[in-house]
Amino acid sequence: MRHPSATAALLASAVIGGLGLAPGAAHAQSGTPEARAAWVKTCTHKKDDLDYPCGHWQLIMRDGRKVAVPRAATSQIDAKGNEVHDTNTFAISADGRVMAYERKSDHRLVVQPVAGGPARTLPKAAVPKGVGTSDVGVYLSPKGDTVVVDYGDEPARLPAKVITVGTGKITTLPLGESMAGFSGDGDEVLTKRYLSDNTLRLIAHRLGGGSIKATPPQLVANAPTLALAPDGRTVAVFTAGNADTKKRPRVRTYDVATGQLSGGADLPLTPGVPPDLAWWGPDGLLHATVESGDVGETAVIRELTVDPGSGAVKQTGRYTISKTRYAHVKAGE
Repeated sequence: MRHPSATAALLASAVIGGLGLAPGAAHAQSGTPEARAAWVKTCTHKKDDLDYPCGHWQLIMRDGRKVAVPRAATSQIDAKGNEVHDTNTFAISADGRVMAYERKSDHRLVVQPVAGGPARTLPKAAVPKGVGTSDVGVYLSPKGDTVVVDYGDEPARLPAKVITVGTGKITTLPLGESMAGFSGDGDEVLTKRYLSDNTLRLIAHRLGGGSIKATPPQLVANAPTLALAPDGRTVAVFTAGNADTKKRPRVRTYDVATGQLSGGADLPLTPGVPPDLAWWGPDGLLHATVESGDVGETAVIRELTVDPGSGAVKQTGRYTISKTRYAHVKAGE
C-alpha cells in the first residue's frame, strides 16, 4: 500500500456494496472487470492541520471507470477497538479481479469480486482478539483465492495466517517470518526472516507442504523488489542502480534451492528508479510497475513487462492517480 510518498473520458461510474452492487449502479458488464489500483483521498482537520483519509476507496478500472467501495473502511481500529484515522487494509489481486478490505461496519476482513457480488467474510481469527487492524497486512494471491494475513511488527509473537477464501480454512506460517509475496501461480509464498547475525533468510513455502530456504547475498537481501516464479524457487531480483553514477536498474534471478545468482541485465529505465512491484506471468515474463510523483503531485504508474533474461522492457499501460490521494494500492501489491 502506498501512502504519501489521463485517461480518456470515463465510461461510467459504479458503486459496489458489501453484498453486491448498489441499486442503479452500472455493472462491470459495461466494461472490463479488472481493477488496476485503488485509492482514498486526503482531508485535513481544521483544528490541528493534520491529514487523514476520507471519502470512499475508489477503484481505477482497466477501462477507465471509477468505482467506489463505500463499505470499505477508511480508518483502522487499535488493539482496544478504538477507531484510528489512518490508512487501513485494502488489497487487489494481481489479475485485478478480486479485492480484500476492512469492512466499515465492523472492521472485519472481507474478500469480494471487483465486478460486484457477495463478499466473503474471513474468519474472526484472521484478526485475533487484542490485535488491532492497524497491525494487520493483507496479501492476495494472483487470482484472489488465497489470503495471507501478516501482523506487522509482531512476527515473533503472531504467525502469519494463510486463509483459503472458498472454505475459510486457516494454516499458519512459521513464527518470525514476514510475508514477501506470492509466487506467480499462487501455489507458494515467499517469506523473510531476519537472523540475529543481521543476515536475512529467504524461505519459499509450498502451500501444499514443504519449503526451501537460503541465506542470499547482500545484493538480493537489499533488493527493493523481489518476485517468486511459479516454479517456487526462482526469485526475480530488481536492483535500483544509481542516479548519481547514471547506473540503470538491473534484473537478476536467484535460485533459492541452489543459491545460484544470474549475471542479469540492465533495464532501460531511469537510474535509481527500479520497478516497485513485480510478479511473474504464465508466459515467463515479469509484470512490473514503475511509479513517479511525490506527495502533492499526481502519481503516474507505468505498467511494464520485463524479460528476466535479456532485460527487454515493454510498456503495456499507463494510468494516473489524483494528487489528493492519502493512500493507494496497486493490483498485486
